[in-house]
Order: sequence, then C-alpha cells, then structure tokens
Amino acid sequence: MLERRRLLVVAAASMLACGGQGTGHQTVAIPTFAPAGGSVAAGTVVTVGSTTPGASIYVGQANPPTTLASAFTVTSAGTWYARATLDGISSSVASASYTIDTNPPAAPTNLVARAASSSTVDLTWTDGGGTVTGYYVERASGSGGSAGAFSQVGSVGASATSFPDTGLAASTTYWYRVRAYNSYGGSAYTNEASATTQAGGGTLAFSTAACPAATQGQAYSCTLAATGGTGPYTFTVVSSPSYALLPEGMSLDSSTGVVSSSVVGGQGSYGVQFQVADSASHTATTSITFGVAGNNAFLAAIFPANSIFHHRVDGLPVDTSPAAAIYSGYQSSTIKPFFGGAAYLNLPNGIPAVEVPSAEPFVPVKTTVYQSYFTSGPIPSYAPVEGTSISEATGGDGHVLVYLEAGGGKPPALYEMWQGQYLGASGWTDSSNALWSDVTSNALTPQGNGTADAAGLPIAPLLVNADEVIGTGTPAAPNGVVQHPVRFTANHMLNYWVWPATETAGVGSCTNGAGTIPTATLISQSSPPSSCTMTGPAGEIYRLKASVPNPSCAATSPQAAVIITGFRQYGIILADNGDTGGLIGTPDVRWNDSDLACLRSLTLADFEPVNVSSLMVDPGSGATAK
Repeated sequence: MLERRRLLVVAAASMLACGGQGTGHQTVAIPTFAPAGGSVAAGTVVTVGSTTPGASIYVGQANPPTTLASAFTVTSAGTWYARATLDGISSSVASASYTIDTNPPAAPTNLVARAASSSTVDLTWTDGGGTVTGYYVERASGSGGSAGAFSQVGSVGASATSFPDTGLAASTTYWYRVRAYNSYGGSAYTNEASATTQAGGGTLAFSTAACPAATQGQAYSCTLAATGGTGPYTFTVVSSPSYALLPEGMSLDSSTGVVSSSVVGGQGSYGVQFQVADSASHTATTSITFGVAGNNAFLAAIFPANSIFHHRVDGLPVDTSPAAAIYSGYQSSTIKPFFGGAAYLNLPNGIPAVEVPSAEPFVPVKTTVYQSYFTSGPIPSYAPVEGTSISEATGGDGHVLVYLEAGGGKPPALYEMWQGQYLGASGWTDSSNALWSDVTSNALTPQGNGTADAAGLPIAPLLVNADEVIGTGTPAAPNGVVQHPVRFTANHMLNYWVWPATETAGVGSCTNGAGTIPTATLISQSSPPSSCTMTGPAGEIYRLKASVPNPSCAATSPQAAVIITGFRQYGIILADNGDTGGLIGTPDVRWNDSDLACLRSLTLADFEPVNVSSLMVDPGSGATAK
C-alpha cells in the first residue's frame, strides 16, 4: 500500500495562525461539501470533511448545525450547514444549497466503436452531464455505409461509459448509438459509430503471454508478438489508471514490439496493458506483469557506522516519558508490510530507491509547495517514482530517492523528493525535497526545516529492502540482517519530535512545570514533559519487547524472521502519518508476500519506546556517543 501524505498543511496552518512556533494556538479548517451545491438528483449523498486531522464534523439544516455526521442525503431542495471542531475550537460555519434536478440527462458524446475480434465490438463514450440513471445501447446492421433500423442490445449503469457487444458475425459492419436516461426521461442520441468485425479464423491476438524478469540497474529486452489480422502491426502501451506504465527506464518500439532498456530504473512488479493494432484498425489487448529485482545494497552505506541509524537499541533503557509510548488507541493495530513482491493495483508496492554514478548529469528541479534544498540534481529520467507516475498523478506520495555515488572529489550524497514528476527536457518538479550532501558525515537537516518525510528524517536508509534481508542467501533461504530502524507510520503523531527527527506534523500538546511546551518543537527524552494529550512523537524508536516471543509463523517465514530480529536489535522509527502500523520497505519481485504476512502477527502493543538520549552528542548530528 501507499502511505497517506503527512499532515504538513495542518501544521503549517497552525503555525501561521500562531505567528510562528510557541503560542500553542490552533485553527480548525472550515468544512467542505462534495458535491459543493447546485442541482443534484434526489437521494444524492453529500460528504462533508475538514482538512484538520481529528476534527469532528457537525451538519444540519439549522444554523449552527448540531448533528455529528460526515455525510447527509439530499431528498428535497434546501440549504445545509456544517462546522468542524477540535479540542473545543470550532471553525466558521460553511453552507451549501441544493436543488433537485428534474431534467432528463444531456446526450452522451464521442461514441467510438472498435472491433475487438471476429465476434465482439467494444463501445466507449463520454458522459454528457446531468443526472444519469443508466445508458441504453442500440445496434443496427448496415450496408453501403449507412445504418439500418436500430434496436436495443443492452444497457449499463450510470458509472459505465463502455459496453462490449458480443456474439456477432465475422466480417460484418454494425452501427451503434447510445442515449442516457433517468426517471425524468431519455436524452438525445450520441453520434452514430460503426465497426466491422474481424474475419473469422484470423482473429488478431497477442502470442506473447509473459516477459522475463529484470534487475534494476541492468539492461533488458523482451519482444512482443501477435498473430492474425492483417500486418503490419503497431504496438502501444495502454495508458489507464488501472494499469502501470512500463518500468522506469524501459521503452516500447511500436513497430517491432521490442520492450528494451539500457538501464532499468524501476523495481517491483508492474502490471502493464498492451494493445496491438493491424492495418485494418482491428485491435487486441493483453496484460503482462514485469517483475524487477531491486539493487539496493547501497542503502546500507548511507551514514557512518556510528550513526544513530545504525546503532543497536536492544541494550538501552525504556523511554518512560509521558510522550513516548505508542498512542493507546493504536496499540491493537497490527504491523502491516507496505511493501512486497506482487503488484498492488498493478503498481509496485513500496518506496523505490536508485543508485546513480558520480557523473550523472544534473537537471533542473522545480519545487512548488514546501521547502527546497536543491534546484538541480542528478535525477535521471529512469529514476523510479513511488507508485509510478500513475499513482502520483492521483495524489500519491510519489517519493523519488536517488543516491549519488562518490567521485570527482565529491562525497556520496542522497537526494529525496516528495511528489516527484518527470517533465522530460524540463527536468523534474516536486512538492518538497531534501538533500544530504555528504552521507559519510552524520549531519542531520536543520531543526524544523522539514524534508520529504514528515519527521524530517531521511527515507532511503530506513527502508527495509530485499538485498539486506536476503544477504548472500536466496529469497527462499535468506541469511541477511537488518541493521537500522525501519520507518513506520501512525494515523497521527504527537506534535513534537525527538532526536534524531528534526520535524513533525502531528496533533496534541505536552506540558512541563512552566506550562504548555510550544508545539512543533524538539522535546527531550532526558528531561521529558510532565504530561501530554497525545503520545508518539516523530523520531521515536520502538523495539520489539524481549518478553514477546517470535510468532509461530516465523519458523516457516524466513524473510519475516530476519526482519523480526531487526525489530529486536534496531527497532522501528515513527516517521510519518499514514495507516497505523504501516511498515515501509522497497518494492522488489524477490519478496515473498506470503512470508511477509507473518509480520501481521505482531501488534504495536508488542513494542516499547527506547530512550536514546544517552547516545546523543548534538541534536543536529546523528553521531552517537558510544
């Protein structure tokens, strides 16, 4: 699964309302309605939400609204009101007015008919607008380029804008038209569209059912082939939110069907849909999954051996601060591996990372939302994007992690971006980025500046990856070790951070003898707060309790067993807001998802916070004292 984006917007809004850090004031965002008002069908469900995490929503047709709800049903015309509250603070009241649509729907448009085989024609069209209950599909046989009498051959619901007409005769021309309907009547018809079914016995089809596995950083080639129809063929990758594009670095030759790459950048599993068209405009499709093994051994070399990110914590004391424990409401949540070998919704499952040579050319990078540490970087076109560009385009985290090798008199460096998007010759754009210009040093990013991670931590060296787990063994018999805390997420973090984090985006507050501690600041494990309204600060490390035995499934789940040993020795580190218990790693076809499922046998209650304050030399450095 993909992480839910951190709550930086809320944190930023809170700080602006306070005039900076330290006042403890908070604002609550005004709720929004979806749909936002206007003419709707009777029975339309309207959802109401606020961008303020944890806020309660009240709705109603009286002002102020008093009914606790996040949705309501419009059955008649009127005005609805909503407000959001959090910790006794209420937002302004929002309103939206609705009328009931009593008109027939507008006519659909852009009807297209394509012959899929000798017996099937696929139809697609565009919704024309208005309230739609469904669509009627009509067909006519024709000759001489004109349609005969139309009759209904099918119907689909309001959410469908396609229809497969099956059981047709070969080498026959059919004409189609579509109209929308609701309880108030039917729309006008679409344009008429025709298609000729393929010749019987010569149906166009793909003869390639699979492609070989690939390895990140290496060359690759696979040839797609088709039979039937009339050559020559044209091959394309179908762009669809339901499928991935080719793994980063791969391309398709449309005339030869060769999928190739000089350097594969992606990793994980990519479910890709292809289409082949012949000279008569007949088409066929197929789906092929590309499995790519990662090449992530370089992650172990990020930061020195004396870094807190490489320090064992099994011998350190428990952190007894009232801020430290995992929030009580999250204790029963299971560990969830948000990484794996199989595709998730046809997309790679996890956050990828790539190593590039020291001579990699720098390209422009434009940051559009939050902080920017670099305006150009060694980010190649084949750099993999978390969830690929398909997920990023719909609001996914889209992390891009690039490790630059040492060379030319310069040390190795780590470049990380959030919501990275490749723009071709224009380079890249992102919503925020971070840079560790020398990862042979222990320098952390400045306190409060933020990174591509809600806790101000580096992402790449805290990902569990298949290379470290497998070691010199095999995926079925791994013999590796995890020698760093693994990043994980919780629905909400406490609105403070502890070393080695440098930022937070959380909720709640803490007090000491002087009163409320300014939120969004560093708090000390050695001089902890006296009380807190929430627990679980950004950067807190939690280890698997010595009293908790390995789950029985670990005996037959060798990959999970290696990771569980890492939980005991190096722990997990709270790094971002997201699904509670989400454990973050790299996508890799070598992961065994059935094996990793054993991690779900552990809950957050099995972990305890670790007091690492005795190791800290300086809050601006990841170096440890011993």
